[in-house]
Amino acid sequence: MQRSSFHRATAVLLALGLGALTACGSDGGDDGAGGSGGDEVVLVTHESFLVSDEVLARFTEETGHTVSVLRAGDAGVVVNQAVLTAGDPQGDVLFGVDNTLLSRALEAGIFTPHEAAGLDQVPAELRLDDAEHRVTPVDTGDICVNYDRAYFEEHQLTPPSTLADLTDPAYADLLVVQNAATSSPGLGFLLATVAAFGEDGWAEYWEALRENGVEVVDGWEQAYNERFSGAGQGGDKPLVVSYATSPPAGVVYGGDERPEQAPTGVATGTCFRQIEFAGLLDGAANPEGGRALLDFLLGLDFQEDLPLNMFVHPARVDAELPEEFTRYAEPVAEVHELAPEAIAEHRDRWVDEWTDVALR
Repeated sequence: MQRSSFHRATAVLLALGLGALTACGSDGGDDGAGGSGGDEVVLVTHESFLVSDEVLARFTEETGHTVSVLRAGDAGVVVNQAVLTAGDPQGDVLFGVDNTLLSRALEAGIFTPHEAAGLDQVPAELRLDDAEHRVTPVDTGDICVNYDRAYFEEHQLTPPSTLADLTDPAYADLLVVQNAATSSPGLGFLLATVAAFGEDGWAEYWEALRENGVEVVDGWEQAYNERFSGAGQGGDKPLVVSYATSPPAGVVYGGDERPEQAPTGVATGTCFRQIEFAGLLDGAANPEGGRALLDFLLGLDFQEDLPLNMFVHPARVDAELPEEFTRYAEPVAEVHELAPEAIAEHRDRWVDEWTDVALR
């Protein structure tokens, strides 16, 4: 999902577990494929998942279930794998399917219904209109273009603020985005452009982006940690698709001092609202443990652990946010939105057409 911008980017990689396919849990289990058995519950998720050890240990103390975390790549890859293994899943619970990909998962029938405890504390606009409760909303994040403040100050250039700004020659060759066919933030950014420019205009907009030198890479980690100059690892692109909550990570993992502002900023007119869900996988080896884990993901312990680990907003309205998060996360007053039914109906066509325009 999202995350940081600062010279000690290696700390972010360690803190967020990005790119590391290692299990975490109070039992120290491994990442092997296949369902769980006994008291172990396997959580299948994306590469950016992180939870504090003490919070995970609390789940084990309260339920008797240990958690093994299987990180399977970007969220798009995770969902595709879950669809391919429908009925014989890699684990018990899937976390990280978002509103851009949810219809694909639901149509494939990969989830077993469960109404999680605490759902009454989640705003109606975040809940799926589904009486079966096949998935549970866990967090939200706004997919937005981020910029490297130092670059724009050094070049005395005003950062872009809207999608239209990104086609200006002043920003030629400065933007890196993720592949909409393989990355959830990449897909979210594509959907933002569809919402902003409509069926008749979004492809033309991408033509303009391509002519302005946009770079497309496979996933978030490559775009942010390798290509984005604000990550401090040698990247030369001062504009990247990430999240509105990425800037606090640059502060939190950038040292003990708290600057007046984060080293990265957000073009708040470029954002698309992402909602992440979790669900009990059909055919889970440990459905009892899976249901307990879903309740835990929506419980206050985990919800209040989310912001400074995964830099997202908790789904529960009664979850308290840390001061670092509220101070440095940039508020987004308005987002580009599409109805879930429109995403479900047109997503595959939009991605195919985007591929023809952006990758040719």
